[in-house]
Amino acid sequence: MTIEEFQSIESPHQHWTAVQKSLWYDLKGNWKNAHDLIDQLEGTAAAHVHAYLHRKEGDQWNAEYWYRRARQDVYKGDLDEEWKYLFKRYAE
Repeated sequence: MTIEEFQSIESPHQHWTAVQKSLWYDLKGNWKNAHDLIDQLEGTAAAHVHAYLHRKEGDQWNAEYWYRRARQDVYKGDLDEEWKYLFKRYAE
């Protein structure tokens, strides 16, 4: 699925992973739902998206913690570019 197709979907599909749903909710401007979906999940993909969400929120300390849990470098670029990177890595 392309980013454009993903963006045009009106509601998340049931068969999607929690990470995919989280990225969709964030794209649609619902940070709380996006965060709630991955807040208690294990795994590096969930931790990576969790890190992005806290960076977006402005909580850099918490974001850095989650980047370490995801075994990823702290993303230094634009939030939109990071979202695209996460989509390509975990949701495409």
